[in-house]
Amino acid sequence: MKKLMNKVDDIVVESLAGLEAAHCDLVKLHPSIKAVLRADAPNCKVAVISGGGSGHEPLHGGFVGFGMLDAACPGEVFTSPTPDQMYEAAKAVQGGKGVLFIVKNYTGDVMNFQMAADMLAGEGIPVDQVVIDDDVAVQDSLYTAGRRGVGGTVLAEKIVGAMAELGASLDEVKAVCEKVNANVRTMGMALTSCAVPAAGKPTFDLPEDEMEIGIGIHGEPGRKRMKIMSAKEIVEMMAGAIVNDLPFSEGDEVVAFVNGMGGTPLIELYLLYNDLVKFLDAKKIRIARKLVGNYITSLEMQGFSITLLKLDSQLKALWDYPVHTPALRWGK
Repeated sequence: MKKLMNKVDDIVVESLAGLEAAHCDLVKLHPSIKAVLRADAPNCKVAVISGGGSGHEPLHGGFVGFGMLDAACPGEVFTSPTPDQMYEAAKAVQGGKGVLFIVKNYTGDVMNFQMAADMLAGEGIPVDQVVIDDDVAVQDSLYTAGRRGVGGTVLAEKIVGAMAELGASLDEVKAVCEKVNANVRTMGMALTSCAVPAAGKPTFDLPEDEMEIGIGIHGEPGRKRMKIMSAKEIVEMMAGAIVNDLPFSEGDEVVAFVNGMGGTPLIELYLLYNDLVKFLDAKKIRIARKLVGNYITSLEMQGFSITLLKLDSQLKALWDYPVHTPALRWGK
């Protein structure tokens, strides 16, 4: 498969350099490790930090900025960042009020973030973490013990970032992150595989007339393969599994998030969102806030995910709080 790159080994570093060059008013790169930092990192708030393998852009580096993340640590493509990256990034942006790590539930991420947290705690820096596990598709996967962390991570980073910006304590910031995780559910699907640059070929084979329901963001197997159906039928299958899992109830207000996996055009994402609106209307679940676009991707995979977050007055206000990052911005 064709890729726009120079050298395979340099793709992450050169992409990060491009991010900094394009958004130097918002982000800067750490001088010695691969980490994206807020250009104006304040020292009077809890530092909110996340990270994970590259290839899911704009997650996580695109969400560094006012009202969201203070730092993001990218690993190589689909590979966890190292404990040293997280440790150094936290040291660069923490200002004495503590550090919260937001961690997607993948074995390498969980292990490495815990090691970084132990290193910070050993120096007397208050640190805590929340593991996001919102994927309803499978209980365990090739990369996890328990459910995977996927689209809910974006919503957690936005809401938690707002809470920290408002001056909340580390305990309060952690508590609102846990609330998001308890009330958010996601499922994804794929029409095609992605191709990791180092491999240069699709990660898995998927016949032209089939789709994978419940796919992971690294191409991990989902619930089942089946013949392609209409967009309406796919939305009903996925949204039904999400609504039944929490469960969501008549009268609930939600953030409805339709996310592209990297290779799905907006004309299709808006069509899918329209079908989701009809599905939720029939369930009398009210869409109070919405997000449509490519926010947590899997390189060039064709597919999408649906994420629903049950809202209360606190979460709604934090969602509305201003945010200004390379990939997400409103109200400022």
